[in-house]
Amino acid sequence: MSLWFNDPYLRSIIPLGLSSSIRGLTTLFNTPKMIMGSNVFPEGLVIGPSTVDFLGARCERKRAFIVTDEFSERFMAKIVKVLEAGGFETEVWGKALPEAPLDSVRACGEAMTGFEPDLIMAVGGGSVIDTAKGAWVFYERPEITDLTLVTPLALLGLRKKAVFAGVPTTSGTGSECTTAAVIHDVENNRKIPIANDDLMPDFAILDPEFTLSMPPRLTAGTGLDVLAHSMDAVLSAASSEVTDAMSLTAIRLAFKYLPRAYRNEKDREARSRMLLAASLAGIGFGNAGTALTHSFGHTVGSIFEIHHGLAVGIFIPYVFQFYRPVTDKYLEICDILGVGGGTAEERFDGLMERVTTLFRELDVPLSLKGLGIKRKDLDANMEKLVVYTYEDIDTIFSPRPITREQCETIFRCAYEGRDVNF
Repeated sequence: MSLWFNDPYLRSIIPLGLSSSIRGLTTLFNTPKMIMGSNVFPEGLVIGPSTVDFLGARCERKRAFIVTDEFSERFMAKIVKVLEAGGFETEVWGKALPEAPLDSVRACGEAMTGFEPDLIMAVGGGSVIDTAKGAWVFYERPEITDLTLVTPLALLGLRKKAVFAGVPTTSGTGSECTTAAVIHDVENNRKIPIANDDLMPDFAILDPEFTLSMPPRLTAGTGLDVLAHSMDAVLSAASSEVTDAMSLTAIRLAFKYLPRAYRNEKDREARSRMLLAASLAGIGFGNAGTALTHSFGHTVGSIFEIHHGLAVGIFIPYVFQFYRPVTDKYLEICDILGVGGGTAEERFDGLMERVTTLFRELDVPLSLKGLGIKRKDLDANMEKLVVYTYEDIDTIFSPRPITREQCETIFRCAYEGRDVNF
């Protein structure tokens, strides 16, 4: 199967581009316009320009195509009312599916093309926003029939037809603030990350009221996605002082507010802070990349149908143990969390204890076995697990290069809950 991230040229040029000498020549930092707060879709008067004013200024024809799913359709009446009051004609496509299956993305693109919007608004979790991003490509570039061949090396040339607004209803993926999307190739049972600078949304609209109905398990899973994004981004080979500022703040917020949000779905302060943490983490990893948490998590999630956040989050302790021999940047995370100790080793152990304690607070298992994966199934799929993980584009951003053999060892350590000590 031909995939953009298996291009030998690309896999050789990206590590070179991550070197400090090259990044020092030109570094791009990209974010959407962020509109935040419980009144971003106002039902009354607003002092100054409102959300719909900002959107309308970019949309001459005022035709809004809203992508959502069954969970988030409850918010449509409010959003449609605000948009129509601002002069927009709207169409709601509420058929987005979990994990953004490729066929669903194509169907969304066809419906989008039929409506011809100049505003695409994705209202939902990461799968909804990723579905809308993929459909956006099909709408703007109908000659592109295979999303798996979209690369970050050439701009797609979007926005000739529409601008894009992401409205997250979960606090996890940060896709409303990234240039990436993850599409599920169901036929090959593989998650395909696509990345292009043009996929950055024009607007990220953060309304914490939309996250109040998240159930505890979804809260935990999406929250661990925030943590995996931000912790991996700090140690990523592409991190910088700017991305660290975003990622470290997201880490601090997640450790403080995720347990509260998990225990009380109506805790508005905790929900608001976690929504902000997700977007900050999105900006951080969107510009610095994630690394092995997502290489391993993408693979486990697709093959064993594990929720994305749980799949990536569970690998945090194992990949950090793998990183430790080559970097001490984890000490910056220790600083932000107040993890002390007389030596770097003691502080690292304290950080891992903070992570595992958080897992216990969220009732999340600490091993792949605890997720219900059977050893015979792990063994039967090991070759595929190793290949998919090793080839995943996020592997390139690891501060420590990894081999196929080391991938297998980490899988076996994570299955049993054993330390990675090589």
